[in-house]
Amino acid sequence: MSDRTYLALIDRKTSGNRCDVTPLFADYVAFSALVEPLAFEVVVGIDALGFILGAVLALRTHVGFVPVRKGGKLPGAVDSAECVDYTGQPKTLELRRDALEPGTRVLLVDEWIETGAQAQAAIQLIEGQGGIIAGIASLHVDDNEQTEPLRARYHCVQAAPYL
Repeated sequence: MSDRTYLALIDRKTSGNRCDVTPLFADYVAFSALVEPLAFEVVVGIDALGFILGAVLALRTHVGFVPVRKGGKLPGAVDSAECVDYTGQPKTLELRRDALEPGTRVLLVDEWIETGAQAQAAIQLIEGQGGIIAGIASLHVDDNEQTEPLRARYHCVQAAPYL
């Protein structure tokens, strides 16, 4: 369905300064196509505090939870990615090699994204296994040149306006 078709479903002849999008919701094909990019099948949390938020989100949305661990923590075969974190220190992140089926839609969670380096490393691991990033959730994503590529490419949700 094209963007033009979606827009045609929105009632623009309403009183006030808002349009009525409920006709769009009533159209099954259009509504399904709109929400599909937001749907996720598993939550992936980045070690360590991303585990807390990610596990809670997984439980609340009734999906599984997959950890991205710091290097050397997982037994067995792993995929690894290197990054330099916000402190300037090199870091290795790891994902169990069989953690994701190709095509799995993932919500990536970390507690705070300062530079985006850890998130980018986790994305490298997820996409390396064929996972698809449906979105990134965090308490806050710093607004800077380093995080701009994340914001431009992925749907980022943050809780900071409530802090």
